[in-house]
Amino acid sequence: MNTTLSITTWWQALGGTEKFFWAVALLFSFLFVMQTIFAFIGGGDDDGAFGDSDEYVDGDGGIDYQFFTIKNFITFFTVFGWVGLGCLKSGLPIGQVVIWSTVSGVAIVLIMFYLFSRMAKLRSSGTLRIQNALHKQAETYLRIPAVRSGYGKVHIRVQGSLRELRALTDDEDDIPTGRPVTVVGIVNESILLVTGKTTF
Repeated sequence: MNTTLSITTWWQALGGTEKFFWAVALLFSFLFVMQTIFAFIGGGDDDGAFGDSDEYVDGDGGIDYQFFTIKNFITFFTVFGWVGLGCLKSGLPIGQVVIWSTVSGVAIVLIMFYLFSRMAKLRSSGTLRIQNALHKQAETYLRIPAVRSGYGKVHIRVQGSLRELRALTDDEDDIPTGRPVTVVGIVNESILLVTGKTTF
């Protein structure tokens, strides 16, 4: 009860500008943490901010790495909010606070964009011929839902390197993480069709 009263008192004592930056910082920090958790459990595939470079296997034009994504949007406003609070605490005028917050948010997103695009290009060096994965053994990295009801991921060694690729299955049961699977087909020229059943 006392904690609730303390928070309420603290919030009411803030000015309108401080409330705005606190709201932005807390909301987008929460979304950033949730996004990170979902990425680890396999639910973080939005519009490609950290997409798999191996999904673009037949083109010669490089990686289709996107800048304007939900993840980058969340990152920008997370940094925007906290930098704004720091600037306000330092006593800067509101105009400079907005400028520094915006510049900081854009800078972080640009750095992330550069780093991940470079990583994707390094991973994609040597175009993958996904047909070479047919009939090979793989290991489930992220759970693969049954009867093509969703995507999972597998680790598979193709063309001399270990790759992480998206996968579907026609099996009637989900294939859990860590289960060995066999590649039995290719879907849309970029997704592996696998089975956890023994094949001969």
